[in-house]
Amino acid sequence: MGKAAEFFKKIEKHPDRFYLIHYSSQSLFDAGAGAHSPRITSIVVRHYSTGQTVSFATHTTAEQLGIAPEDVEARYDDIEREMLTRFYDFARDRREKHWVHWNMRNVTFGFEHLEHRYRVLTGKEPPSIPVEVRANLNDILKDRYGWDYAKDPKMASLMELNGERVQGFLSGKEESDAFATKDFIRMNTSTIAKVGFFSFVISSSLNGKLITSGKGFLNFLDRLLESRKSRVLAALAAAVGLLVGVIQLALWINAT
Repeated sequence: MGKAAEFFKKIEKHPDRFYLIHYSSQSLFDAGAGAHSPRITSIVVRHYSTGQTVSFATHTTAEQLGIAPEDVEARYDDIEREMLTRFYDFARDRREKHWVHWNMRNVTFGFEHLEHRYRVLTGKEPPSIPVEVRANLNDILKDRYGWDYAKDPKMASLMELNGERVQGFLSGKEESDAFATKDFIRMNTSTIAKVGFFSFVISSSLNGKLITSGKGFLNFLDRLLESRKSRVLAALAAAVGLLVGVIQLALWINAT
């Protein structure tokens, strides 16, 4: 069984065990980052089965700490430290669940980046989310539909294939611009939008309605059949009905 087939089998059977995660940060190439790792500006976690979404964001954390908007830049360390502490307090008891992400692979952008910033700001070890329970949705889609399931950048392209870019979505460049203008609400809104889209992608894949541009065989079937399960069941029902009809006709002929 391929990793995509195994993933969809598990999430369909136990949707309550899956969390969807994404985050936004200062761009690696921002001049203000200097020699330091980019700051985390928001982390969003969505429980797949309930849709309940939790945000850990710069603007809300600053408000909770009683920091005025004009003082946010001077208190970045305090805000980010508190935000990451609250995130890991949330994640601590859920580390053994499944965490679905989009290319969160390394210290440049990934769980390791979150862990690194936590260590830098707190001097402590974070309750890390094990690699074994992480699932990269981009890789899963490649495995299921083929590497060409959407053109690059794949997330935005997949949105467009399935209608349009979700409201609030920001590209990497747009997020960098938002950080430069301290528009943390837009960055958080974009992260929420992306996590919501992950949920849409998973549910659409499960019911055979996700539109992709890949040329794989499974993708061909998805285009041919709006919903594989419903179409197969309908075909089986029709076949059984036809067989019953033939048997009844044969019995009627013999009886006469």
